[in-house]
Amino acid sequence: MRILIAGGTGFIGNRLTDYFQKQGHEIFILTRNPHKLEYKERVSYIEWLNPHSQPETELDEIDVCINLAGTSLNSGRWTKQKKQQILESRMISTREFLRIMNALPNQPDVFINASAIGYYGTSKDTVFTEDTIVSGHDFLAEVCSVWEQEAQEAESIGVRTVITRFGIILDQKEGALPKIALPYKLMFGGPLGNGEQWMSWIHIDDVIGSIEHIIHYPNIEGPVNITAPTPQRNKEFGKTLSNVLRKPHSLPAPSFALRTILGDMSILVLKGQYVYPQKLETSGYQFYYPTLQEALEKIYT
Repeated sequence: MRILIAGGTGFIGNRLTDYFQKQGHEIFILTRNPHKLEYKERVSYIEWLNPHSQPETELDEIDVCINLAGTSLNSGRWTKQKKQQILESRMISTREFLRIMNALPNQPDVFINASAIGYYGTSKDTVFTEDTIVSGHDFLAEVCSVWEQEAQEAESIGVRTVITRFGIILDQKEGALPKIALPYKLMFGGPLGNGEQWMSWIHIDDVIGSIEHIIHYPNIEGPVNITAPTPQRNKEFGKTLSNVLRKPHSLPAPSFALRTILGDMSILVLKGQYVYPQKLETSGYQFYYPTLQEALEKIYT
C-alpha cells in the first residue's frame, strides 16, 4: 500500500510509520521540515503547511490517508492561547489534508482522522459507544466535535471516512503512562482526586492493530472508539500499576492541588468517561492486551 500520514513524526505516527515500513508498504509523511528528518527506507518526507508548498504535486496513487496532526493536549497548561493552538492546529491541518485529497488524481480508499474520547464529555456512570450521538460541553469535547465535523467533509468527495477516538494510550516511554507511573516509582503513588473517574485506556500495540484492522475492513466508517474493552476507575488503575511495578499505592493527589497546577487541563486526570470499543468488537478485532494487567505487564516486565 501507499500510505500518506500527517503527524507521522509524533507519538502514534512514529509507531505507525515503523510498523507499516516493516510490512513493506510505502509511506509518505507530510511535514513542515522535510529536510531535517532522518532518512528511512520506503519513507518519503513531503513539505506542507508552508507558503507555496504543494504536496499534491509530489504524490501519485495513494491508498490510505491518515491525519494525526495537531498540537499535543499535554504540551503545557491550557491557557487561552494554548486552547486556540489546540483547536486551530487541528482545523488547519484537516482542511489542508482534505484539499490535498481532493487534488489527487485518484481518491484514496480510506481517510482516517484522529480524534479523542474527550468527544463524549465526562461521566461517572454513562457507558459511551459509537452510537452515542450527543457530545459533551467542555473544551475538549467541543474541540473534538468541530474537528470531526471538518474531517467528515471527506465523505463528500467519496472517500470512506473513519474518525478514530483515541483513549489513554499506554506506552513505556511516551504518552500519559510515564507521567502516571513516575510517582509510583518515587514511592508516593496513589489515586488522583477521589479515584472514581473512569480511565478508558489502550496499549499502543492495539492502537496500531486497530488502525490496520480499520484499513482492511471496508464496512467500518464513521467514529470508532480506540480503547480496550475493560476501562478501569482511576483507583483500580493505580492499584494494578502499583502491583506490576511492586510499589506502594497509598498517597492520593488532592483534586484542588491538581486544579491549581493544571488549570483546565486537570479535566484529563480528574474526570473521565467509560468508553466501549463497540465497532472494533463487532467487526472481529482481537485485542493483543484486553486487560490492564496484561498491558502493563507487557510494558514493564
